[in-house]
Amino acid sequence: MKTLEKIFAAKLLKVKAIKLQPTNPFTWASGWKSPFYCDNRKTLSYPELRSFVKIETARIILERFPEVDAIAGVATGAIPQGALVADELALPFVYVRSKPKDHGLENLIEGELRPGMKVVVVEDLISTGGSSLKAVEAIRNNACDVIGMVAAYTYSFDVATKAFKDAGVELITLTNYEAVVAEALRIGYIKEGDVELLNEWRRDPAHWKI
Repeated sequence: MKTLEKIFAAKLLKVKAIKLQPTNPFTWASGWKSPFYCDNRKTLSYPELRSFVKIETARIILERFPEVDAIAGVATGAIPQGALVADELALPFVYVRSKPKDHGLENLIEGELRPGMKVVVVEDLISTGGSSLKAVEAIRNNACDVIGMVAAYTYSFDVATKAFKDAGVELITLTNYEAVVAEALRIGYIKEGDVELLNEWRRDPAHWKI
């Protein structure tokens, strides 16, 4: 029986939401060179896949965080996914900006959270975890309790694992780096020789060079 991680990895590869280019790396916004690129927003264009992400994320939240009072999406990538999940669960929804709006009410959190609410954060992608945990901090500063985070994908970087542990946030993901690489190898998208190169990058992405 295939696990959720393997099933979702296959779906992401099928719609080219994940691209692997070991010999022709991408440049991330951070400036890092990477043989790996993930754009989960592409799932929104495929109704069946969009529904899959919504239902599986909602299922995880009900199983692992049944006491949830509200859902928060991290801007901008996880706003639609978070709203879909909140609708599925009939729960309030807010989203957290990367920085306060520079006009009007200058909100950092859009929507309404009441003090004491138990919040699950929905995220589309975890790399270093920095932006995701800034959203957690904003919610905690709003006198609410972040009881967990559910993300579509994680690169499983050591720096992110440590950051979530230090912040006391339980992170659950639909799929991850290991599952994607294994599926890409199984379908012949990459070769056996590419796997070690990808693993070298994952061990130290900030200094990796081809």
